[in-house]
Amino acid sequence: MQRVLPLLAFLLLAVLLAAGIWLAQVRDPNKIPSPLIGKPAPAFSLPSLHEPDRMVESSELKGRAYLLNVFGSWCPGCRDEHPVVERLARSGQLPVIGFNWKDERADALRWLAQFGDPYALIVVDFEGRTAIDYGVYGAPESFLIGADGNVHYKHIGPLTWADVEAEILPRLAAANATGATP
Repeated sequence: MQRVLPLLAFLLLAVLLAAGIWLAQVRDPNKIPSPLIGKPAPAFSLPSLHEPDRMVESSELKGRAYLLNVFGSWCPGCRDEHPVVERLARSGQLPVIGFNWKDERADALRWLAQFGDPYALIVVDFEGRTAIDYGVYGAPESFLIGADGNVHYKHIGPLTWADVEAEILPRLAAANATGATP
């Protein structure tokens, strides 16, 4: 029995290791479920990037669906996804609201001047407190907010056009077909 126990312990550890490797291969790390899905988006009152003296209330955005895109000039992934955000905004299917996170105003403005400004509006969360309310892990992240003010989808990491086609646009099409909000 003393010789069998170490062998059993080794086999158990090998099975656990294999299960961990298998889970890492089949589970997408960008598909972390958000507790906000189906719930009202957290309320905020944040300054506008382009009009620093103007405070934007989240209630101003209610009544239409939009994509809230968390970005920062310091974020390499934000640069990767920027052409996708521009394409979505140009399509006219969904307004994109920028959420500039933990950034310096001058840096954000310079970044937008260099890469383009596809946003219908940009709010700034200098301190990151509102981002905590949204459960932001890091930039970039995107939230599909319905006309009802609820969070309907969260994407962690750079958006690709495949993500837009597979996750965002179908939710909008379904909402338009049924008259519901996405």
